[in-house]
Amino acid sequence: MSTAALHLLTVEDGIAVITLNRPAALNSINRALRLELLELFPALDLRKDVKVIVITGAGEKAFCTGADLKERSTRSTEEMVYDRHYLTSKSTSALSSVSKPVIAAIKGYCMAGGFEMVLQCDISIAADNAIFGLPECTHGFFPGGGACQRLPKLVGYQLAKELIFTGRRWDAKEAKELGLVNKIVSADKVMDEAMAMAKKIASYPSIGVIQAKRALNQSMEVGMTAGLRFDVEAWVGCMHSDEWKERLGGFVRKERKS
Repeated sequence: MSTAALHLLTVEDGIAVITLNRPAALNSINRALRLELLELFPALDLRKDVKVIVITGAGEKAFCTGADLKERSTRSTEEMVYDRHYLTSKSTSALSSVSKPVIAAIKGYCMAGGFEMVLQCDISIAADNAIFGLPECTHGFFPGGGACQRLPKLVGYQLAKELIFTGRRWDAKEAKELGLVNKIVSADKVMDEAMAMAKKIASYPSIGVIQAKRALNQSMEVGMTAGLRFDVEAWVGCMHSDEWKERLGGFVRKERKS
């Protein structure tokens, strides 16, 4: 039996890199890995030395192909229903609930629950060999990890229904055209690009980035008036930090010298 860690974690220069480490299983998520991630995400959110999170998959073949169906096939209906209520349901917002920016670095297959994980991320960098899909309906169930709620807000209801009902795959080019990824690079440059973006964001005062993320997330859930009210409170939250004062002071000093 393999004793390899189910996930790998490094933290350096304000950036936490999470690597799903089941390459032989295309980084599918078994019950043990799901439990680890449910503990890991909020723990990283609390760490002061973490300003940005990058998540990727081990190996060259896949970012993540969703739930481990081999494991799922060995479990009873009662066990699966229990997990859906008390375990899996928590993972549908575990990553999106992180207050710090999360960047997905995607190579190869990004399917089912793996793509639903990407939908929880803030920024996505895809390799030119990335393949996406939500095949659940072809197996007799549906993508219940958030795609039915998040995907329509990104691509519209009709297209979301097509992608989910047909279970068809789409490549990185189409994902970029649909606004589902931010950038496409060659497979050997995915982590470099993700880390470059993470380093740029990590160089800024955390409070502004965090409050901006909160305001942007709020815009997905409420109307314009309520969203603008939230912006006021989020902006005031920045004023309680001394970071912006230090940055502003430096800017003023630079202007006076010029």
